[in-house]
Amino acid sequence: MKATEFDGAQVYVVGGSLGIGLAVAQRVAALGADVTIFARRREPLERAADAVRTACRRPSQSVAWRQLDVADHDQVVATMQTLVAERGAPDVLINCAGRAYPHRFEDITYAQFAETMVVNLHGCWNTIQALLPHMKPKGRGYIVNTSSVAGLIGVFGYTDYCASKFALVGFSEALRGELKPHGITVSVLCPPDTDTPGFKTENLTKPEETRAISATTKVLSAGAVADALLRGMARERFLIIPGLDSRMSVLAKRFVPGVVYWAMDRAVAKVRSSATG
Repeated sequence: MKATEFDGAQVYVVGGSLGIGLAVAQRVAALGADVTIFARRREPLERAADAVRTACRRPSQSVAWRQLDVADHDQVVATMQTLVAERGAPDVLINCAGRAYPHRFEDITYAQFAETMVVNLHGCWNTIQALLPHMKPKGRGYIVNTSSVAGLIGVFGYTDYCASKFALVGFSEALRGELKPHGITVSVLCPPDTDTPGFKTENLTKPEETRAISATTKVLSAGAVADALLRGMARERFLIIPGLDSRMSVLAKRFVPGVVYWAMDRAVAKVRSSATG
């Protein structure tokens, strides 16, 4: 989707009140899109909507927000149906809502695992299922699901998160094939560690081994990830991986996985050695 195609487009950004979602919303508003952002909490939504309005190319552009818990299927359906009736079906749906609370596997409760799967995977399923019947008749459109580099490379401390993000890549790949004949493009954004409020929350529980592995790649800004997303959408890439370090890691995992495992195991061993030494 070229930058010029955002002008006048209806764009829904789920998880648009903070971080990557907010950065994307601001950039598409600057390209002339009408934007609706979704999140659970009212105050961040109101602040984000003001920031998106400031970024708009024209005063006539529409910016709206709705409180939404993507984990609540019935709420998602009801909210989207009402919104489509008011504003029209989206031309672009960008799913950025997600969460991560890294721990060692034995410290992750079943409740946390289930909640992670519901938010990160079911949340995308819910929004797409609610909106697709309204998008397909247009014969065109774009859907972006936000996974992670940890949806392509399993990382120590992220067993529940990786499970949800790997599943999201598979779901999106299958969906890509189904929707292509209807003129709807599907992409998956796979960012590395990104400087967002969510990343700060992750760092509160991150095991030292996870920190050591993460230290091998650069932390990107939300703006840099949003810019990479728009470049990837312009080329209609299925996997959009911001950052050279991340792309090299994913290529290495694909072609020489043993090298990736060796590097991660070495980082873990160094932490363990320091702790016992």
